[in-house]
Order: sequence, then structure tokens, then C-alpha cells
Amino acid sequence: MNTAPISSPRHVLSGALVLAVILSGCTVGPHYHRPDATVPESFKELTPADYQNTDGWKVAQPKDSALKGKWWEIFNDPELNALEEQVNVSNQSIASAAAAFLVARSMVKEARSQYFPTVTVGPSITTSQQSGTITSGFSTGSTGGTGTGVVVSPQIITNYSLPFDATWTPDLFGRVRNNVRANANAAQASAADLENTRLMIEAEVAVDYFNVRGQDALKKLLDDTVVAYQESLRLTQALYETGIDSDESVAQAETQLESAQAQDTNLGILRAQYEHAVATLVGQPASTFSIRTLPLKTSPPAIPFALPSQLLERRPDIAASERLMAQANAQIGVAVAAYYPTVTLSASAGLESSSITKWFTWPSRFFSVGPAVSETLFDGGLRHATVQQFRANFLETIANYRQTVLAAFQQVEDNLASIRILSAEIKQQDTAVGSAERNLKIATDRYRLGIDPYLNVITAQTTLFSNQQTDVNLRIQQITASVQLVEAIGGGWDASQLPSVPGLVSGPLMIPSPPPPPALLNE
Repeated sequence: MNTAPISSPRHVLSGALVLAVILSGCTVGPHYHRPDATVPESFKELTPADYQNTDGWKVAQPKDSALKGKWWEIFNDPELNALEEQVNVSNQSIASAAAAFLVARSMVKEARSQYFPTVTVGPSITTSQQSGTITSGFSTGSTGGTGTGVVVSPQIITNYSLPFDATWTPDLFGRVRNNVRANANAAQASAADLENTRLMIEAEVAVDYFNVRGQDALKKLLDDTVVAYQESLRLTQALYETGIDSDESVAQAETQLESAQAQDTNLGILRAQYEHAVATLVGQPASTFSIRTLPLKTSPPAIPFALPSQLLERRPDIAASERLMAQANAQIGVAVAAYYPTVTLSASAGLESSSITKWFTWPSRFFSVGPAVSETLFDGGLRHATVQQFRANFLETIANYRQTVLAAFQQVEDNLASIRILSAEIKQQDTAVGSAERNLKIATDRYRLGIDPYLNVITAQTTLFSNQQTDVNLRIQQITASVQLVEAIGGGWDASQLPSVPGLVSGPLMIPSPPPPPALLNE
């Protein structure tokens, strides 16, 4: 008679592990390839013919590093540089986006933990008492009767147990791998969102700062205009006192002066609002923050341009949208893996004894080990619907990505057109200002000679002031368009700065302490 050998627990576990290793190379779900997006060969609003006539354009050279890192330094404004340096330290929107990235990175670690077994230990000391029992015969009651039954006294039993349990679900069909990949892609998207937030805040600081300087330039213009109108009023009063002119001209001069003074005062509202906006962006209380008065003198810098295709690698919002596509693709694999069986390897071992002196002896050991397989036979279409959901979600991210690319090129073209047109318009406006100044001189001389009425002087002064005001506003638009163009082409960022997937999966997870409030930094 042949007796078949009984497989030992070691053989069972070894066989299950070998099978798990073989099957773990299978990964279900679609492979990811970045979908195409419409990319023009060149910028419509930027042509070589316009280079000589447009301020703020420059053909990018192979070694050009003008837009690396601290892009705002190309404006050569030390006060702006100081404000921008405070953004990364104190801006709360950036701090929030940075925390969101840390959350996303933690989720990568959480997903990665599913690669490994779960081991638990649960030592216990249990004391129990059994009830008293009659082993046989009849008991003697109060009414008489005899018997041979024996009553067993209750026993107290103490059980000492030290069990170790291990459970491992090997990643046979890539469910965990796809989940880790999806979370890593989401973390990369969060990192790109952080950089996009940083770029938007930095650009907004520059725009608001230059608007403050623009309001200072308008204030200087109005201050000078008020002085000129005061001189005109004195001239009109002098001519009136000598009988050459009438009181009507004096009233007209007074009205013009008072109106200009009111406009001069009103400029303080908008300047204060821009200053308060900068304070909030750099993380400072508006009540304790101020920017010194200095009229706008900054000229638009030369901004280097490369091929439109490079815009896809330089815009953080495009990078974030592309990473979300990769995440959605990996989630399809997670959903598809639900169609396949799940294998769970379980093992339990430990020490157990009713005597504390024998708790840690070899005979007190116990163990159990073995695999388990589970497969869903019917779920009412749940898995199919889940796969379709994530496929549709992937299509949605593709549409969002392509829309983000289209919007990016629109923003670049918008600001290129603004800079090109404003450059021509400012030259024309400078000519108009010169003509208005000459017209005012002629009108003033004719008024002094009594040839023309004072109304002609008022008309000439109003025309000059209007053209000067337009000139200042055009220069404000030009410098802010330059900032917005830098923002539109991605600042000094590129996709190579995204954290790598291996780094997110295996790198250390460090949560920095939050910085103190800005008010404390000043104490």
C-alpha cells in the first residue's frame, strides 16, 4: 500500500508564493500615451517683420536664460524683486497649494503600502470560570430521596496567548500598481497646480505693483496739470483786473482748476486698492503695508520666445492637465482588475498555554497557513459600469487637456497682439501729445494778445491733458501686458521640474512645519 506524502505548510506557502510571483507580472488596463493636441507652427501675432518696431520682443537663443527661475528680475526693479521674494514665504494661497501637494504625495505612500503584507500581534491573557455540574446519579433534595451523583466544583482557567497574524494580497493583475501609478500621477498634477498657483500669484503681484506705479504717474501728471491750471487762473485774474478779460473767463478757469483737483484726489482710491491687493498677495496685513510713491518708469523688457510646441512643456497648467489624463488612464486599469480573482495568503503563528510558566516553551506553539481565492460571480453589472465610468472620465480629461492647450495659445496670442499694437499706439500717442502741447502754446499766446477768448485755452488744455492721460494709461497697459505675456508662456518653469514617479513612490515623506504669521516675522 502506497501512502502519498502530506504537503507541509512550508510547501503550501512556497507554492503559493511562486504562483503569486509569476502572476504579479500581469498588469491589465490600457497603456498610456499622451493624446495629440493642436499646436501651430508659429505664433500668429509674432513675426520677424515686427521685431524692429515692437518693444518687448526677442528671439530666443539656444543659451538664453532670461526666463529661468526669478523671471521678474528682467524688469530690473529692486522693489518688485523684494516683493516677489516675499510671495513664496508668506502667500497663503501658495501655502494651501503646497499642503495639497503633500496630501497627494501622502496618498501615493498609502497606495504603495498595499504592496506589502499586513502583520498584526494580539497578546492576551484570558481568565474564565466554568459552571458546577453533576457527573451522574440523583441529587438529594429537601423532600428526601437518595442518589449517587457527584457535584463538580467550578474551575477557573487562565489562558495565555501570543498570536501573530500575517495577511498578504499579492498584486496579481496590477490593481495595486495601477492604483500607485494613478496616485503618483495625481501628485504630479498637484505639484504642477502648486507651480501654476505660484506663477499666477507672482504675476498678479507684478501687475498690481505696476498699476500702483501707474497711478503714481497719473498723480504726477495731475499734480503738474493742477499747477498749470493755477497759473492759467492767475493769468486770467490779472487780465480781468486790468479790464482786458471778463469775470466769465475767471469762472471758467476756476471751474477747470477745481475739477482737476477733484480728479487728483480721486486717484488715491485706486492706488490704495492696488496697494492693499499687493499686501494680501505677499501675506502682509493691508493696515501695516505700504509702497513708496514713485511714478512708472519701467520699460517693457525683451522677452525671449521659442517655438509654440515648447509651450506644452513650459505651462504648469498644461502639465497638470496632462498628468490628470495619465491618472484617469491608470484608474481604468484599477477598474479592469476587479474582473480577475483575488488571492489572499494568510498565516498565523504564536504561543498559547494555560500556564504562564509554559507560555514561552516550544510545545506551546501553534500555526496555520494557507491561501484563499475569491472571485465575484455576479454583481449586477457593477464592474462593467465602473470600467465605463473611468473610460468616460479619461475622455473628459482629454477634452480638458486640449481645451487648456487652446486657451494657453489664446492667452499668448492675446498678449502678443497687445504688446505689438500698444507699441505702435504709444508712438502715435507721443506724437499726439507733442501736437497738443504746441496747440496749447499757440492758444495761450493768442489769448495773452487778446486775439482769442479764454475758452480756446481751456479747450487746448483739456486736449493736452486727455492725450497725456491716455499716454500714461497706454504705458500701464503695455507693462502689464508684458507681465501677462511672461505668465502666458509659463514664466521660468518647465515640465522637467515635476517630481518623478519613483521619487514620489519611494522618496522620503517630510511635512515641514508651517511658518509663523507675517505679523510675527516683523516683531
